[in-house]
Formats: sequence, C-alpha cells, structure tokens
Amino acid sequence: MSRVVNLDAAPDAVTSFCDKLGIAISVIEPLLSGGTRAIFNNGADAERIRREMKGKLIASPTTRSPLYVSRSRPAR
Repeated sequence: MSRVVNLDAAPDAVTSFCDKLGIAISVIEPLLSGGTRAIFNNGADAERIRREMKGKLIASPTTRSPLYVSRSRPAR
C-alpha cells in the first residue's frame, strides 16, 4: 500500500483537510503539473485520504520539480 497521494488541490488545502481529520503528513510538495504530492506516515492514512478526497485524486502522470527540496512538516 503506497503512502503517496497526488491530489488536485493546493498544499494549504491538503494540510488543512488532514489537520481536520487528525492525519499526519510526512512530506508535502507542490507539483509542477498542478496539484499536490503528499506522503503520509502510513498506508492506512493515505488510503483514508484517497477515500475522503476521491474527487480530487490525480490519476494521470504528474511532473515533480527536479530542484524541489522536500521539507517535512514541523513536529507539533
């Protein structure tokens, strides 16, 4: 089960939605092709986001920035 989910939403919207559900994001980055790539701490959380945001899932190939330095979300 993959922990990666590509969503057709802004990073702030994904972060806000995950905060409301109490789901932690390991790494989040904007995609060059539009949308957001989020990596969750476990597969179960990623699967829950896939169910909750099924209308926002990106099924087509995405383009990531080769120069993007991924940043983990700060610990709370």
